[in-house]
Amino acid sequence: MTTVLAFLLTLAVLIVVHEYGHYRVAVACGVKVLRFSVGFGRVIWRRQRGETEFVISALPLGGYVKMLDEREDDVDPADRDRAFNRRPLWQRSAIVAAGPAANLLLAVLLYAATNWVGIEEPKALLGSPTAGSAAERAGLAAGDWVRATVDESGEETPLQSMTELRWQLTDAALRGEGLRLRVTDGDGRGGRTVRLALEGVGARDVDADLMRRIGIGAPFSEPVLGKLVDGGPAHQAGLREGDRVLTVDGVRIADAGSLRQAIRGAVRDGAALTMDWQVQRGGERLDLDVTPALSVDRGQSVGRIEAYVGQPPAMVTVRHGPIDGLVRGARHTWDVAALSLRMLGKMLVGEASLKNLSGPLTIADYAGQSAQLGLAYYLGFLALVSVSLGVLNLLPLPMLDGGHLMYHLFEAVTGRPVSEVWLDRLQRGGLAIMLMMMSLALYNDVARLLGLH
Repeated sequence: MTTVLAFLLTLAVLIVVHEYGHYRVAVACGVKVLRFSVGFGRVIWRRQRGETEFVISALPLGGYVKMLDEREDDVDPADRDRAFNRRPLWQRSAIVAAGPAANLLLAVLLYAATNWVGIEEPKALLGSPTAGSAAERAGLAAGDWVRATVDESGEETPLQSMTELRWQLTDAALRGEGLRLRVTDGDGRGGRTVRLALEGVGARDVDADLMRRIGIGAPFSEPVLGKLVDGGPAHQAGLREGDRVLTVDGVRIADAGSLRQAIRGAVRDGAALTMDWQVQRGGERLDLDVTPALSVDRGQSVGRIEAYVGQPPAMVTVRHGPIDGLVRGARHTWDVAALSLRMLGKMLVGEASLKNLSGPLTIADYAGQSAQLGLAYYLGFLALVSVSLGVLNLLPLPMLDGGHLMYHLFEAVTGRPVSEVWLDRLQRGGLAIMLMMMSLALYNDVARLLGLH
């Protein structure tokens, strides 16, 4: 129920804001607005306010603002000056652009609100880097604290959380550029600068696998055991909740991530291997033999000890003042919009996977998850979708606001509007492209739910 309500609220807010942008600028330009609709299809609620009918329709996946226009219907001579097609070109362009602009402005305010409210995020303490990854080659290790990014001039941009670090890594990977980081130990001592070589990381999919290829996985977690399953392998081996694992088969365990890898990898020829663990329990050290149970993960046999491995990561509260929060909200909106366009461009030329295209099922899932985490998380999710909607609508495709702006650009250059014949052809082509994109996004949604992606 939370997922459904959060998804419907997300749609309602984004659609109303987008269409209100069109409506507000149209009214300001003297255009007569006949209908403001949230949704498509059969009208389930209506109210007349002045000369505009406000309605809610049955299919909530969009909306529209219907304006007086001689190209669509007969217009009373007394109202011709208020028809959309009679307005100057700059006004028509402003009305069209106002919808995406409203979504981008909403994103700025929502990101600013998350900055003002504050959000609990994992500290940028690194777990063990993936073997052979860019992070391992750069010399990063478990427990390192990433404090800032460093540009070519040596200027530093502080990083407050693991989320900010992952954002910078994703952006650099998509650009195919290296990233310099200032790193200290977990207590803030021993500062050094390292360079992650991300040029050949292959950022076709922006997902958890990308972070693993870079070598940045889960945040640092102490190699301490949590709750054990009664009768499970950990319990049978004599392990207890609170035990700190020091070594496995003589190899030092730096963090919970490396311990989990050792457990999963304790399999040979389909049989579990007994491991020699040294653990610290209170003031004493114990040597225990641990034989994991076998499990199958994605068709591969892995070991499990049926105990929670690791402790919750260190958290920090990321909060900013009124002006700084607003500035950061605007900057982050710009960065997300630029990243979205870059990803779309890479998908178009085949440099990024089409699996990155998401549809309503994924949005609904994330809406529910973010709502359960708290207000700040949901506001951040809403801002992200608002940026995506604004960027999508500015694409130069017929059926979208960006396509209409291209028509207006053609008119500005040639001095004449696009002919009715070409308008019809372009609309048909744009509809076909949009249907293909929607079908692909829905397929990706279903594939994710089924574990195929």
